[in-house]
Amino acid sequence: MGETGVGSQTGVGSQVTGAEGAPVLRRQPSQRRSREKVERILSCATALIAAAGSDAMRMSDVAAQAGISIGALYQYFPDKSAIIRALAERCTEDGRHCIREGLAGIDSLDGFRTAFGNLIDTYYGLFLAEPVIRDIWCGTQADPELRTIELEDSRANGAMLASVLRPLRPDVDPRRLDAECFLAMQLGEATMRLAVSVDRAEGDAMVDAYKTMVLDRLCG
Repeated sequence: MGETGVGSQTGVGSQVTGAEGAPVLRRQPSQRRSREKVERILSCATALIAAAGSDAMRMSDVAAQAGISIGALYQYFPDKSAIIRALAERCTEDGRHCIREGLAGIDSLDGFRTAFGNLIDTYYGLFLAEPVIRDIWCGTQADPELRTIELEDSRANGAMLASVLRPLRPDVDPRRLDAECFLAMQLGEATMRLAVSVDRAEGDAMVDAYKTMVLDRLCG
C-alpha cells in the first residue's frame, strides 16, 4: 500500500495533514525507529479493527497492542480518527494505483468494458477477502472530515475514468462525462459496502447490476 498520510516530510512536532487539511500525524517519524513505531501502531490498529470493527477500537487498546504508552501514541496520532484516516488514505492510494494500472493502454470501448469490469471484480474480491477494508471505510462515514477522503478519492478516480473515455466517446459532452464518471466511482464504493453486508448471492447480483448499469451508461 501507499504511504499517503504517513510519509510526508515536515519538522518534528508539526502536523502532517491529509484531505482538506485534517491532521493525520501529530509528530513526523523522521528516524527509522520512529517510522517503525508508526508502522507498528497502524498494524496493531488494523488487527483490532479486523477483530472487532472500527467502532470498538480504542486508543488505549492500540497503545497496549503496540507495546507503547498512551502518551507515546498521542505523540503521533492525536485521536482515533487520525489512525483511521491514515489507514483509509493508504487504502485510497493503493486503490488509485490499481485503477491507473487497470485502465492503462485502453483504446476501444470493448477494451474499456473488459477492464472496468475486471477492476470492479477485483475490488469486490478485496472487500470479501479483507473485511478490515470495509470496516475502515465504515469508520470514515461517522466523521465529516474522514468522509472527504472517500469523496476526493471518487473525484480523482472519476477523473481518471473520464480521461480514458473522452477519446472513445467524442459524441458525449465532456462535462456530462466527467459528472457520470465521478458518480460511477462514488456509487461503486456504496455498492461494495452494501454487497458485503448482505448474503453472498445477493451481493454478487448487486455488483453485477452495478457493472451493467454503469457500463451501459458510460459506453452507450
